[in-house]
Amino acid sequence: MKSYSEWKAQSETLNLKGQAFINGQFQSAVSGETFPSINPSTEKLLTDVASCDEADVNIAVANAREVFKSGVWSEMHPRTRKQIMLKWADLIEQHKDEFALLDTLDMGKSISEMVNIDVPDAIDCFRWTAESIDKVYGEIAPTGHDTLAMIHHSPVGVVGAITPWNYPLMMVSWKIAPALAAGNSVVLKPSEKASLSALRLAELAVEAGIPAGVLNVLPGFGHTAGKALALHMDVNVLAFTGSTKVAGMLMGYAGESNMKRVWLEAGGKSPNLVFADADIKAAASASAAAIFCNQGEVCIACSRLYVDKSIKEEFVAALVEAAATYQPGDPLDPATTMGPMVDGTQLATVDRYIRSAEEEGGQVIMGGAPEYKEGEGFYAKPTIVDGAHNGMTFVKEEIFGPVLAVCEFETEEEAIALANDSQYGLGAAVWTQNLSRAHRVSRKIESGMVWVNTWGEGDSTVPFGGVKASGNGRDKSLHALEKYTDIKNVLIRL
Repeated sequence: MKSYSEWKAQSETLNLKGQAFINGQFQSAVSGETFPSINPSTEKLLTDVASCDEADVNIAVANAREVFKSGVWSEMHPRTRKQIMLKWADLIEQHKDEFALLDTLDMGKSISEMVNIDVPDAIDCFRWTAESIDKVYGEIAPTGHDTLAMIHHSPVGVVGAITPWNYPLMMVSWKIAPALAAGNSVVLKPSEKASLSALRLAELAVEAGIPAGVLNVLPGFGHTAGKALALHMDVNVLAFTGSTKVAGMLMGYAGESNMKRVWLEAGGKSPNLVFADADIKAAASASAAAIFCNQGEVCIACSRLYVDKSIKEEFVAALVEAAATYQPGDPLDPATTMGPMVDGTQLATVDRYIRSAEEEGGQVIMGGAPEYKEGEGFYAKPTIVDGAHNGMTFVKEEIFGPVLAVCEFETEEEAIALANDSQYGLGAAVWTQNLSRAHRVSRKIESGMVWVNTWGEGDSTVPFGGVKASGNGRDKSLHALEKYTDIKNVLIRL
């Protein structure tokens, strides 16, 4: 790990590119419009970014469609496509410090998280997915002796991907790696709050050998570029990570246009169940990480904590001690455990929910409302609110910030009922030393992912996604390839 001064010095040497990347080259938006990329820790301008809209989407999709039909990528030998993507992963690794800095400067994530989590995860995603390219087989159906039925997996065509700002590099990787591995062309709209790493990624894709037009990156806003992409008649699949509200809008746009498939990883309000037989120290440490890492801007953040009443006092004391290690600071300092919120809007959201919690009877036992000073960054405090229950607004709604609701339960059945009393179903954590309970509870929790005696773990081999209002489909693992391929049955009478 480099020192604080080394990261600061390197950050000042970066060549920040904010133009759109279409058909293998950087270019301005058709309108010429831009928007500012602001460093949330200093509130200073990083660079101006192209503000793409429908005109840019039309150009990018047309290029993506043309190159797909040409077969230069979609019909490339799987082994060759694999080697190009492996080279791409090598290039990302060669520039790993640059990618770490881009996301830290662009959205405020701590440099230590970028170096230890985000960048290695992205590299692993590209390498693992690339290695899967020539290992996905077709099938022969068990038909009668006088027919041969073959089942093929074919690329869908043009994939539109819309990614969030909280894990810019990682979330982009989870979307575009399997989409490209399957042979598709991609038009990516990264969040307007964090677009820089996606643009650099596209530049390296061409350097690795991915043909021009196969990957296009259009920075812009959801109501312009995002909506145009979702409504476009030549986009075959839409993949999205973001809020549940926007996810619903995208499903509507798909229905209004060409009934394109829409894969959604939407909001979350993950429960964290701590039973009386849990390892209290381990559970408290992980519970703090589950809400305060990345400033709580985490879709799987365990923001609803349910503790067995018999150990609550002891557990909360251990939790407060663990949470004290998460303090906001300059994200370029490797010692920093919490950077700033992504912008002033998100900071105001955190403030609003903390005040709502207090108004509805919650007791703030750590942290509290932000103390914002103009020009000094959008910093929030790690906040714990005791005396919470499922009827409170801040317990029901996703905050996307470092605010933890502490509730209690008395029986296993009550804990499960409380955990499932939510519109969301993305992640959940269970803490117990009882093996049977671990299986019982994890089976009954309505969630796409359940961690037992841990939180947030998982590499490229395991799927990531949710149920209910948290979405559908899965990122990562071989299941991700299913989102970006069509199953074709070819039956031959012999």
